[in-house]
Amino acid sequence: MTSRDGPSLSRRHVLTTMAASGATLLVGAGTGGAAPAAAPPRKPGQASVFGLRHPPMETVRVGIIGVGARGNSLLGNLLDLDRVRVTAVCDLVPQRVEAARHRVTKAGQPEPAGFSAGETDFENLCRRDDVDIVYIATPWDSHVPMALAAMKNGRHAAIEVPAAISLEECWQLVDTAEQTRRHCIMLENCCYGETEMLVLSMVRRGVFGEVTHGEAGYLHGPADGLIRQASGAVWRRRFVQKFNGNLYPTHGLGPVAQYMGIHGGDRFERLVSMSSPERALSAVRDRLPEGDPRRAETYACGDVNTSILRTARGRTILVQFDIVTPRPYSRINMICGTEGAFRDYPPRIHLRGKPNEWETDLAPYHEAHGHPLWKQYKEAAVRSGGHGGMDYVMNRRLIACLLAGEPLDMTVYDAAAWSSVFPLSIASVAGGGAPVLFPDFTRGEWRDREPLGIVGA
Repeated sequence: MTSRDGPSLSRRHVLTTMAASGATLLVGAGTGGAAPAAAPPRKPGQASVFGLRHPPMETVRVGIIGVGARGNSLLGNLLDLDRVRVTAVCDLVPQRVEAARHRVTKAGQPEPAGFSAGETDFENLCRRDDVDIVYIATPWDSHVPMALAAMKNGRHAAIEVPAAISLEECWQLVDTAEQTRRHCIMLENCCYGETEMLVLSMVRRGVFGEVTHGEAGYLHGPADGLIRQASGAVWRRRFVQKFNGNLYPTHGLGPVAQYMGIHGGDRFERLVSMSSPERALSAVRDRLPEGDPRRAETYACGDVNTSILRTARGRTILVQFDIVTPRPYSRINMICGTEGAFRDYPPRIHLRGKPNEWETDLAPYHEAHGHPLWKQYKEAAVRSGGHGGMDYVMNRRLIACLLAGEPLDMTVYDAAAWSSVFPLSIASVAGGGAPVLFPDFTRGEWRDREPLGIVGA
């Protein structure tokens, strides 16, 4: 049976979606809920990668898979950093590889090796002895095979967002990182925005008191951009055609997860998710000229998906996804605690004891609590660019940790948990908004960890 709001749910549809996502559905669960599905046992020799260190490096040698728009932006940041050498680039489009190689030599580095001989040529890049870390900036469903190839060949992996799109893939990243003892980091640049790092600093200093709730999102319409024939729009649109849930959770969720110290004394425990009807993208599609092949497309994803996460400590996070309705860009970025709150877009603060209105002049807060990475790197970050400089700060911090042999700010457990909202939200929507459980990717070790602190430059 169908309605204007789409097909009605059948038991078969729900079970099929659950199987595809690997989620645990709590339909009919009592108020006490249910125990999370047990984590798969570690293999002999496999161990946690919390606090993973490698020997310091004199130079970090980087291979990049995917040198389209996003890969080229990352390449620019890397070429602006000292003690970084780009040694290999790979893309399915040979012209992109040649352009990237030319850009590297123009920056004064030796010409990197180029790989463009088909779908599996990235494996040859991963086998090279002159690559320490592989940056992966490709469509979402190719991230995990590339990251696994990198780690199994002894390279660290730095993956664009989301890191994975199924729970099986999330576990593959976690287990391979633990087995190979290699870093596997998701390149969540929004954790390094100047505003986000200010809020993180204020949270760690107790300015907002005990944090109990956060809100995050990715609101980036209108649908006109998604219907385009540009390659980036085409591959993103195929996910919207197939899945109904939060398909891009990490930009908003990553910073809020860090504020709350997820995997540093807390973890995501369960999620409920619902989607509105799909209307906006179809409306733009229907305005295309007769005979345009896109007029035959249908879309599964509702215009707006809203998910609510609960943590093991009982805290809550609202996460929204909307890339089609005509409203201004926002990642929401809200946090509130017992002594105050912050809300972004535009950024504003309210603290206990002050007039009952938002403060919008944040200059005094930046002066008192601005993060040391931005205080030291801001001029270079603005000059190098990349989403207002956050990309530069992210890359510079990652490279600095590798050079110094220090643990990274984000772990494979973060990549898995933040990305798992993708399949879990799909499963919950398919179950009529039923709660679903997060796996514990840390296998219980989140309890004994400290949250990310205010790291220095």
